[in-house]
Amino acid sequence: MPGMAFAQQILAAQPFSALVGTRLTAFGGGEATLELANRPELRQQYGYVHGGVIAYVAENAMAFASGTEPGNRPLTAGFTIDYVRPAGAELLRARARVVRRGRALAVCRCEVSDVGADGTESVCAVAQGTISFAPPVDTGRA
Repeated sequence: MPGMAFAQQILAAQPFSALVGTRLTAFGGGEATLELANRPELRQQYGYVHGGVIAYVAENAMAFASGTEPGNRPLTAGFTIDYVRPAGAELLRARARVVRRGRALAVCRCEVSDVGADGTESVCAVAQGTISFAPPVDTGRA
């Protein structure tokens, strides 16, 4: 099973994730948690975290959750997201889990919470996605 160190290397190799400062805080057993600090560059005109940033962290958390089994190379096939309240606190936390996994696809769910300075969490978005698995890399070895 891929471990946390391997997953953190994958996250570090994603230029956009590095740009926005995403952190992986949990990974394993069909679950993953990503966190992202709320900073001015990630906000829209009313001071809330931009919906695109929330969608990004939800989608990426679902892809990581589906990648907790060995040999998986997850690629998002599609997802939906419902925004249930604006996010404006200190931190975004996206907790994703695999609902059902087959050979070629996994269905995942994610809750994105707005986390205040006191640790209080309020769900700001709920997402569901389908993750496909890319074929193994051909190393050219016989």
